[in-house]
Amino acid sequence: MARANSHDRLRRLELLAAHLKQEGFCTIKELALGHNVSERTIARDLQLMRDQGLPIDADRGRGGGVRLDRHWGIGRLNLSYPEAVDLLISISVAEQMKSPIFLANLASIRRQLIASFSAEKRERVDRLKSRILIGETASTFVQGSVVSTNGKAVQKLHQGFLDQTNLTIRYVDERSKVTTREIEAHYLLLNYPIWYVLAVDHFRGALRTFRCDRILSAELTNTRFRILPRASFARSLEGNVLLK
Repeated sequence: MARANSHDRLRRLELLAAHLKQEGFCTIKELALGHNVSERTIARDLQLMRDQGLPIDADRGRGGGVRLDRHWGIGRLNLSYPEAVDLLISISVAEQMKSPIFLANLASIRRQLIASFSAEKRERVDRLKSRILIGETASTFVQGSVVSTNGKAVQKLHQGFLDQTNLTIRYVDERSKVTTREIEAHYLLLNYPIWYVLAVDHFRGALRTFRCDRILSAELTNTRFRILPRASFARSLEGNVLLK
């Protein structure tokens, strides 16, 4: 437990340094809320960072806060495994969409990320990439119905997708009817700018496709699932020209 707590704190210090460098002046309260810890914990973290030599400025005036000196670099980028996986998959999505902008260095970045993984993790990432499908751009009509996604719900969906864990979701359909479902998130499909999840829907006892922007909330369960072959969702993908 002590080792886990130590790791969590080191990771929080890295994120805190990046936060201060990027955002400029922040109050202790804002930092505590942003990192989901108490204000006392943030104060201790800031003091430890000062003791380690980081030039943290403080503005004690009304409405003031703290920040990392804008001329100070935070050192090497240190991504956690889930963050590196997300970045690698995002690069893969960008490459598949063949955008002419910002692609020059993606191959190099991808190679460096892959090289940082063990053979076992590289295999896992390849399996994850095979579950992300890129289709054609959504029609103008469909794009006109896009709504803002629920960040917390998407985060839970992301975790359930990666960990192959069932999710309980509240979903609003095209008729504005809200239902609660338990789903298995097997594949993700992008018809830009809309993401869909191809899932087993235990509420209906069938395979279903859900628009991610219509998921109102999501919670992880304790049930895990095994991935079905893509061919199982052939009906859901019918008429969708995949880029991969």
